[in-house]
Amino acid sequence: MIEIKRITEITKNDINIPNEPFTLWGKMIPTYDGDEWAYSIEKFEESKISEMVFPDENYDFDALNKDCFFIGAYNEFGKCVGLAIYRHDWLKYLYLDDLKVCKEYRGHGIGKLLLDEGKKMAADNGYRGIYTIVQDNNLSACLFYIKSGFIVGGFNTHQYIGTNQADKSNIYLYLDGQNSFT
Repeated sequence: MIEIKRITEITKNDINIPNEPFTLWGKMIPTYDGDEWAYSIEKFEESKISEMVFPDENYDFDALNKDCFFIGAYNEFGKCVGLAIYRHDWLKYLYLDDLKVCKEYRGHGIGKLLLDEGKKMAADNGYRGIYTIVQDNNLSACLFYIKSGFIVGGFNTHQYIGTNQADKSNIYLYLDGQNSFT
């Protein structure tokens, strides 16, 4: 049984659950026709499929707490196995800064539960919806958000120029909940 709850001062160390590997098996390719965004999917050849793990963030609860709220997913032993960090934004959309689920718990609806709690927080704080940014080559994450009701709203091809990730781009995804979060 998974329990979703807000991470507080008492459980603040739970915001630093380690990042774990995920498979890079394709990429999302957004297109814009001047009115609407769309996307296609490119699956990688077997020889180009790989794994990636992000560096651990080492979040500082005390520094982030005034601008963010943290939602944890806890297993039956009280261990945090999923994390969502939502950041207040001056826009009408709440920013989903980070969403991660421990590898052994992926595919069991925990990400959806963390998003559902974020929807409640967005509605309670007067936001129109939620937005997040995902790398185009993290196709599993892209498709998770699309399945969860997010739509493509922007594409940044310059974010990683000059880095060792120059072949990646960021996709901006939006979940409009103006009429559906309450």
